[in-house]
Amino acid sequence: MSALTKFLVAVAVSASTAVAFTGDMTFYTPGLGACGRFNTEQDPVVALSPAEYGNDPNPNNSPVCGRWITIHGNGRTTAAQVVDKCPSCASGSIDVSPVIFDDIAPLDVGRIQVTWEFQ
Repeated sequence: MSALTKFLVAVAVSASTAVAFTGDMTFYTPGLGACGRFNTEQDPVVALSPAEYGNDPNPNNSPVCGRWITIHGNGRTTAAQVVDKCPSCASGSIDVSPVIFDDIAPLDVGRIQVTWEFQ
């Protein structure tokens, strides 16, 4: 098997084993997030539930900080970077910046069920 074939098989296997999460998506006004970065409503960012974010004593050290997720809902797809923790979010639910919410649904919807996975 060639190196390219092995690589393509590895990519296909890892893609097929990606864990998909399901939950509600809401939006919030970002500021200084748990990852230690300041963000605005126009930044493509997301806050994860404690179950997915983790509970490191120093939230800046969470292994999910800076990772990107792909969000699917309402027949649309978008991507956001993990920068914060949403203490009130249930497992699988996410809180996103308004610009990301608007990619999936109008802001006046307020809450919508989505699926998402880490990239």
